[in-house]
Amino acid sequence: MQRTFDITVTGRNLLLQFLDNYTLEQLNKIPDGFKNNLLWNIGHIVVVQQMLVYKLSGLPMMVSDEMVEKYKKGTTPEGKGTHEDVEEIKSLLFETLKQTQADFDASIFKNYNEFTTMYGYTLKNAEDAMAFNYYHEAMHTGMMMGIRKFI
Repeated sequence: MQRTFDITVTGRNLLLQFLDNYTLEQLNKIPDGFKNNLLWNIGHIVVVQQMLVYKLSGLPMMVSDEMVEKYKKGTTPEGKGTHEDVEEIKSLLFETLKQTQADFDASIFKNYNEFTTMYGYTLKNAEDAMAFNYYHEAMHTGMMMGIRKFI
């Protein structure tokens, strides 16, 4: 599992660079041909990791229900994200991973509701969820690299 977390942290360091190096206006811009923006993609990444690992394990998530409703699959940005939104996402970017790693080390993931992703891969446990998660995060990071060309 350590390699899974190492890879995820590497990807999240790249996401932090987006939050640190782009203006709020740039983070909120939805270029023509895209359905979302940089900020939504990063919020979505944080929320989905929590849902895949914790919610499907029947455990409390570190993200609020409001955040889930704002960034879950199938949503698009409504209104403009604020500096407070950026700071919340920035803090959750690594806090969620540190807690997840601690929870794996403590072996708290006992149950899991199997889930088949839209790509046809069935997650059978929290370890599968974390392995799939870095694929999901990489996919959204790639989308963000496309968006940044147009902002």
